[in-house]
Amino acid sequence: MDTQHPSAPPRAQSRLAADNHPNRRLHTGGGLIHENTRHTERFVVIGNHLTQHPELSLLAIGLGCHIQSLPRGARVDIKSLTARFQEGATRIAAGLRELETHGYLRRERERVSSGRIVTRTISCNQPGSRRPTAGHAPARSARPGHGTAPVPATAPVSAAEFAPAIAPVPGAEPVAAPAKRQAARKKSLPEVPQPACPAPLLLRQAADLLAALHRHDPRLLLSTCDTAHLAPGVAAWLEREVSPAAVRHALTAHLPDAPLCRPAALLAHRLAAQLPPPPPFRAQASPSSAARHPLRNCDGCDRAFRSPAPGRCHDCRTPVAA
Repeated sequence: MDTQHPSAPPRAQSRLAADNHPNRRLHTGGGLIHENTRHTERFVVIGNHLTQHPELSLLAIGLGCHIQSLPRGARVDIKSLTARFQEGATRIAAGLRELETHGYLRRERERVSSGRIVTRTISCNQPGSRRPTAGHAPARSARPGHGTAPVPATAPVSAAEFAPAIAPVPGAEPVAAPAKRQAARKKSLPEVPQPACPAPLLLRQAADLLAALHRHDPRLLLSTCDTAHLAPGVAAWLEREVSPAAVRHALTAHLPDAPLCRPAALLAHRLAAQLPPPPPFRAQASPSSAARHPLRNCDGCDRAFRSPAPGRCHDCRTPVAA
């Protein structure tokens, strides 16, 4: 019992030793080799369903991992993320919409004690899990192979529902519906003159004139929205007794040789800047000042003539007066 064995190790070797760590084993083939060290502080657990998501872009995956690593109360709006990373506001907004579409982000509006309405950003590290209610512990997702029934998934989160909650950034183009984009485009065009009497026939003639401008210059091919915006201006010209040929010449003459980026804006400017004056005032023909007397028979020649009283006609009175 008191015999010593100098060749025996003084204590059991730890499995975490560098030479015995299973992740440090040498591989004969190519591929990835992990060299992992256990974290004891400043770390976060992120599921592979996010980091290896088959549909999310690399930008969205990176944003999701960054947001899940932030502390509670950190700002994750587009302006703050654009100041933190080199990507622009448009790409950051697209990545956030991807995360919202797949349930990793959720936006909720709440009214604070001061009465203001603020937007809360909720980061979901496990999309589809039940939201915890008051007095109940959060439900845990089932791990495969343990015989536990999985937690039923909630309804998918729509990106359009929370798209307006993202704060717009100066210089970034907002994502809008086609109808809203057309309305914004129409509002951005210069104002055109309006006719005093917008008759349907006059507006139709103006729209036909605008639709035929591309025959004189292919660059003046207008859309339906642009034609509807410019038609009242052309009608105002036609209302001022300007012929369609003169209106067409005013819109198509002396165009620049450079490509026209916005032909509708150029036409709107010409319609407003070169608007001719109203036609001269024409007084209506007033009735004759002479009274229209009834017909009477002349006492001398029995011819009919107009006179306020019976008597002789002009021819019969002249010799008598002479």
